Amino acid sequence: MKHAIILAGGAGERMRPVQEDRPKCMVSVMGRPLLACMIQWLTAYGIRNITLACGYKYELIQQYFGDGSSLGVTINYLIEDEPLGSGGALKNALRFLSPLEESVLVVNADSITNLNLGDLFAYHEQKNARVTMVSVPMLSPYGVVDFNERGQVTAFREKPELPYWVNAGIYVVDPSIYEQLPDRGEHEQFTFPLLAEKGQLHAFKSTAFWRSINTVRDIGELRADMEKLFFSLFFSPVVSYAANQAVKQASVGHAFNAQTVAPRAVIEPPSEEREEVPMVSVNRISLV
Repeated sequence: MKHAIILAGGAGERMRPVQEDRPKCMVSVMGRPLLACMIQWLTAYGIRNITLACGYKYELIQQYFGDGSSLGVTINYLIEDEPLGSGGALKNALRFLSPLEESVLVVNADSITNLNLGDLFAYHEQKNARVTMVSVPMLSPYGVVDFNERGQVTAFREKPELPYWVNAGIYVVDPSIYEQLPDRGEHEQFTFPLLAEKGQLHAFKSTAFWRSINTVRDIGELRADMEKLFFSLFFSPVVSYAANQAVKQASVGHAFNAQTVAPRAVIEPPSEEREEVPMVSVNRISLV
């Protein structure tokens, strides 16, 4: 799979005032934009062609990422004059990429994961699905209290997994669904129910790390999770060597500031890259 479509039109209204000055996908995660983390994840599985469907304050995304060459990818920008919804944005992206001879990965830009894409792609091919949707366990938004038949509290569990699965906003999509996508609106509302009725929508269940960023609280919890993961891996003999090599490469390439930054910190590319932004492919979508 060579192409990925990233749906990055979210304004992050529920994340204000922390995020009111930039798109939701540009929230800082340990000194890096959330979108940069996603692109690094995609490149780890050989995806080098990325189409960004964006709208709100898209200039900040362009300024930071340019044509994507600093991250080893090619980025094309599809800019919406008015919000199209996820389904409309996906439809325009498929039109832009047409003709496609293979399925394409579609991801929401407001999440972070280490999902194994190789397993996902193999599952999609095995099922011969038109759309494969990644599903992850639903976490309780509250801590849970356990008690016995006498009403005595026996345990506290902090936000345990519930016996349900939720849509992770990660899909493998066959281009043939183009006509079933709305011009404006959400594909989860208009397209997926039709595919489900015909048995053409499959779910790939995953327990990989996955977090969706929708509120200010989500930002804090993600940063806490990432710090725990960092320290749990930092002292591992196997991981520490790879981490040291990555730091050395970052120091001579597109370096990121790894120090903890304030929630409203401005994320900018290194100074030597700010003077001239490479030419990028920009396609503005106008609604008639």
